[in-house]
Formats: sequence, structure tokens, C-alpha cells
Amino acid sequence: MTVEAMTVEKQDAVARFEATRSAYNRHKRIYTLLFWSAFAVCLVLSIIQSQFDLIKLANGLPRSTGFIIKMYSALTWENFGADLVDWFWGFDEWAKALATSLMMAFTATVLGTTFGGLLSFVASRNLMEKYWLYFITRRTLEIARTVPDIVWALIFIYPFGVGPLAGVLALTVHTTGAQGKLFSEVNENIDLKPIEGIRASGGNWFEEIRFAVVPQVLPNFLSYTFWRMALNVQAATVMGFVGAGGIGYELINAVKLLYFLDVGAILLMIIGTVFAIDMLSEKCRHYFIGQETLGG
Repeated sequence: MTVEAMTVEKQDAVARFEATRSAYNRHKRIYTLLFWSAFAVCLVLSIIQSQFDLIKLANGLPRSTGFIIKMYSALTWENFGADLVDWFWGFDEWAKALATSLMMAFTATVLGTTFGGLLSFVASRNLMEKYWLYFITRRTLEIARTVPDIVWALIFIYPFGVGPLAGVLALTVHTTGAQGKLFSEVNENIDLKPIEGIRASGGNWFEEIRFAVVPQVLPNFLSYTFWRMALNVQAATVMGFVGAGGIGYELINAVKLLYFLDVGAILLMIIGTVFAIDMLSEKCRHYFIGQETLGG
């Protein structure tokens, strides 16, 4: 090939690259314009449908600030210790109720994650050859997570009565649906080469899952499990609003009776608990994926 021919070929390659890049940038600008146009339309429609009113917002913000001030007005610098003890006068009862909520959240997380994790392998299109079984499992998980957990609680309160059992069952069903969805999406992003290797050596479907899929997805499974635990602690609080027990029952009673100081103390306990769970979850997740030791 002559020098002139090589030069022409390089020029053609550069021209094709520039043409392709120009077409990509043009399409990108069009898609970006369409996205922000659709976003603007949806935002305007949402504001219209919600009857957003700046005057109401301006009038409501000071009242919200006043509510927060009333919740935390019990403490003074001069008598901080005595005020703190007086503020948390019901700590023993609140701690027991908070422990009930934690047990509800922990039990539901363990059960829901177990069920959701098992169903996720069936709900993964790349792992399940029987489409009808995949389809049924997907739809079941959708129903479980689409119905709000508080609605599940109302459903279970009718046959099982008021108490933590209804809350645990409600959180378990919702956790199963949510975890099954998240886990199945993790499964669908795995490398299929280990599966092909086990299949070539005569392994069955369960062995493929155990030795080819689980080692790849376990870190993400753990991460989602710890995240779900924190969510279920918050959800268990809401369960108390419909009579499912726990710290939420104490909170809603304080709100109804306008005991602002009690509301502030209970909320502070809940927030501190969630903080502690998040930090512990981060520590455990890093330990399991080998980034640090539990004592580090």
C-alpha cells in the first residue's frame, strides 16, 4: 500500500469518526432536550394537581418551626442534666417499646430477606429457563412490595389482632417483595461464565446457584440486607400508628395528646437508633467484603 493510499485511508477513518461523533452528540442533545422538557411538564402538572400555594407555605413554615422548638424546649444550659432526666421521664417504657420495634424489624428483615433471596433466583430471567415460573414469581413479588406495609398491617390486624405479630407479618411480606426485586436485578448482572463451567461439568441448577451465583452476589445481598434493616426500623415505627405496637404506638399517643416534649424525646431515641444501626451495618458490610476487621 502506497503512502498516498495510507494517508487517504487515515483521512477516511478520521472523517467516519467525526461523523459518528457528531451524530452521537446530536442524538444526545435531542434526548437531553426531550428529557428536560418532559421533566418540566411533569413538574408543572404536579404543582397544579397538588394545588401548591406559596402563601400557605409561607404561613405554614413558622408553625412548623414552632412545633420543633416546642419539642426541644425542655433543655437549658443552666440545668442541662436535670432537664435531660426530666425530659426523658418515660425512658424505661419508651426503651421497651423501642426494643419491641427493633425485634419486629429484625425478625421481618431475616424472614423477608430469606424468602426474597430464595425467590430472587427464580425471578431472574438469566437463571430461570421456565418462563411461566419466572413470570408468576415476578408478579408475586410485585404484589408484595406494591401494597404499602401499613396496608399489610391493617390486613393482618383483622385476623391476628392488635399487636406486634401483625407488624412483623406486614413487614415480612413487604420486605420479601422488595428484597426479591433488588436481589433478582443483582442476579441478572452476574458473569455467566462460572455457570457455564459448572453446567459443563455436570452440575445441576441448585449447584449453579450455590457455587456460581451466590459468591458473586453475596456482597450486594449483604449491603441491601443491612439497608433494609434500617428501613424496617423506621417502618416498624409507623406500624405503631395502626396498633401494631412498638415505639410508634407511644409516638402517636404523644402526638394526639400534644405532648410536644415527649414527641421530641421519642423521635430523638428513634433517630439515634437508626444512626447506630447504620454505623454497625457499615462496619459489618466492610468486614464481610474484607475491607476491614470488626475491631478496626
